[in-house]
Amino acid sequence: MPTENNDLPSSAEVLSAAQNIAGLVHRTPLIRSRQLDERTGASLHFKCEHLQKVGAFKARGAGNALRLLPPDTAMVATHSSGNHGAALAWAAVERGLACTVVMPETAPVAKRAAVASYGAEIVLCGPTLRDRETALQKVVGEKGAHVVPPFDDRRIIAGQGTVALEILQQCREEGFTPDIVVAPVGGGGLLAGIGLALAALAPDAIVLGAEPAGADDAQRSLRGGIHITEQHPDTIADGLRTTLGRRNYAVIRRTVRDIVTVSEGAIVDALELLWTRTKQLVEPSAAVSLAAVLEHGARFRDKRVVAVLTGGNMDLGRVSDLLGKRGGGERS
Repeated sequence: MPTENNDLPSSAEVLSAAQNIAGLVHRTPLIRSRQLDERTGASLHFKCEHLQKVGAFKARGAGNALRLLPPDTAMVATHSSGNHGAALAWAAVERGLACTVVMPETAPVAKRAAVASYGAEIVLCGPTLRDRETALQKVVGEKGAHVVPPFDDRRIIAGQGTVALEILQQCREEGFTPDIVVAPVGGGGLLAGIGLALAALAPDAIVLGAEPAGADDAQRSLRGGIHITEQHPDTIADGLRTTLGRRNYAVIRRTVRDIVTVSEGAIVDALELLWTRTKQLVEPSAAVSLAAVLEHGARFRDKRVVAVLTGGNMDLGRVSDLLGKRGGGERS
């Protein structure tokens, strides 16, 4: 189904979202690594959204959405592999609301624990997007909860776009404007929000998405011009296993230059580099932005690049298993 222009968020909504969540979320740091600059040939800056409230950028969208709820709302619900569920549960506590989160049975234990720690009720379901949506519809039918989608929602997209506002402010404080901003893409809330903000405020900056080769629906959608809504993802980046949202796809088509894919080996290599060189404990999904720089070096060489580190919620028991998967694809 085509998406009408009046169904899409605007750059003005991103600016409003920044006001809505001011004082509610962190202004996360922008960090450097000389060793990674030398390795990649780029001037790299990492936007540390893994240090955000609930350990992920998702706090921005959830916080904005709950500031815009109808006044008689008593309960909210969503489906999530983890980070959006935790963010919504956290934001619900801030507003004194009940919260139910539908999660796939394959969601990492650490992310399920994080959602539960904020007092949300968890409903487990099968691994597919259809499984999630079916279970969520049942929750709404039984409890009358107000649904706050994880990505295909103009309030969410606008909230995630505040990442770009901070990036621009921080870069300008350091005396430059980024040539490229690269961010992981799953459902597309973050990438769409960044694209929306930069198209309005820094149109010369290139916005690139990055996703695992085993979950490449966003790249195929953007390059093929047809929104792909079904896939069977195979990647360690659990936060990127969902498909691109309808509104997200429409915004990304207009504001994002390209989406590149990365191998599983490159994700693990990027994880290890971030852990050891920057001392930042990020999750696999967050490392996909650096993996893109590693595997598609020619696109980034000699450029001022901001790579978004999206989240830091992972099972520490998986570290040795993840490092055992190193040694992926060819470098360009």
